Amino acid sequence: MTKDGKFEAIGVVGCGLMGSGIAQACATAGYPTQVAEVSEERLKPGLESIRKSLEKFQSKGQISGEQAAAIQGRLRPTTRLEDLAGCDLVIEAIVENLAAKRELFARLDGRLRPEAVFASNTSSLPITEIMTATRRPERFVGLHFFNPVALMPLVEVVRTVATDAGVYEQVVAFAASLGKTPVRTGDRSGFIVNRLLIPYLLDAVRALEEGAGSMEDIDRAMKLGCGYPMGPFTLLDFVGLDTTYYAAEIMYNEFRERRFAPPPLLKRMVLAGWHGRKAGRGFYDYRQPGPPRPVALG
Repeated sequence: MTKDGKFEAIGVVGCGLMGSGIAQACATAGYPTQVAEVSEERLKPGLESIRKSLEKFQSKGQISGEQAAAIQGRLRPTTRLEDLAGCDLVIEAIVENLAAKRELFARLDGRLRPEAVFASNTSSLPITEIMTATRRPERFVGLHFFNPVALMPLVEVVRTVATDAGVYEQVVAFAASLGKTPVRTGDRSGFIVNRLLIPYLLDAVRALEEGAGSMEDIDRAMKLGCGYPMGPFTLLDFVGLDTTYYAAEIMYNEFRERRFAPPPLLKRMVLAGWHGRKAGRGFYDYRQPGPPRPVALG
């Protein structure tokens, strides 16, 4: 960390969809970035996705080949948490599971310097519940990036009641240094975006269950009537039905309000493995060439 409090070395734990994107954003901004995963087998796909993403930027003339090589050169993959010991800021981007996140941060707590800052990329879990697994509550924040990280400009920076004000401003400045737009928010499940978005998506499913319209017509209505780039069912498939379901469960457990309760249809589709685009099928079927077709839900 520099004398003026700026972070110099970044660690990212998790190299999946979100972790790889966060690592790419950090390296693109010039930060040496340690990327940790549990195994080489988990690291390889994430690093390959970064390479392909940089190739796309290069093909569009947004970066040069030299810049792409420099970005990749700043990434330091590892399977050892000990290799993060020199990091000023460590961002966690593992599975959306409270116990797993608490276990990880408890392990990191004893391996990093006391002045290092911890951040979780959770989209819905209360930061305070994760924070209490460490002995540095004043140096713990939420940093919620959005998918795809390389393209989405927003980062929610989450402050708990224990977060030091100076540390919080350091992290806000860090998010801005990535070329992102940071928004400040408090530690309430779902923060800003998901607190408003999840009830909208769940209401769309309820409207479908209750016969308000077909999924295609509901999607068209929200695109053309509200100017949204995607209708709710297309967005659900893009985000992941499982991701939405688990986020809704977390928020319902926090607030106990019906608007956060997952509808039965969403639960049945998640149990069936129809998780959206990544699974080839959600509200629409993506398994055949051409435009996706609405699925007959019976």
